[in-house]
Amino acid sequence: MHGIITKKMVIYIERGDIFKIENVNNFAHGCNCAGAMGKGIAFQFRKRFPLMYTQYKNLCASGNFQLGDVFLYQFNEGFVFNLATQYSWKTKADENAIRTSLTKMLDIACEYNIKQIALPKIGAGLGGLDWLKVKLIIEDIASKYNDINLFVVEDFDGDY
Repeated sequence: MHGIITKKMVIYIERGDIFKIENVNNFAHGCNCAGAMGKGIAFQFRKRFPLMYTQYKNLCASGNFQLGDVFLYQFNEGFVFNLATQYSWKTKADENAIRTSLTKMLDIACEYNIKQIALPKIGAGLGGLDWLKVKLIIEDIASKYNDINLFVVEDFDGDY
């Protein structure tokens, strides 16, 4: 991991792999509500957690995964927070959906006593939003949850 910058409870990692951060077993990423995880970091989640992907697709197909929702998936070592941040893979991410899903994620993390979550720069890769604006949203919401560290990998260092 290169270039770690800390601000409040958000730790920015300029370049790295969210799945290889030491002592972090909980992950989050932005998803669409259409059941597609075919590109970017979402595809890495699909490959690592095939059962989660099947459940996610079923939620989307049934209309039970809407903007701002969180689909929590538990695996042997931890949890994956699937954040409904964009309507489809063809549309941009939605700032309100990011705000809502991050808040729900952190509420759930408190409930499960989860102290660390790694995530990519949600909404600003394939989601098409301005990363600086999304960072402000993340920092604003994270500031209300002092017991949880968010490790945000700004550029994925690995294969898509």
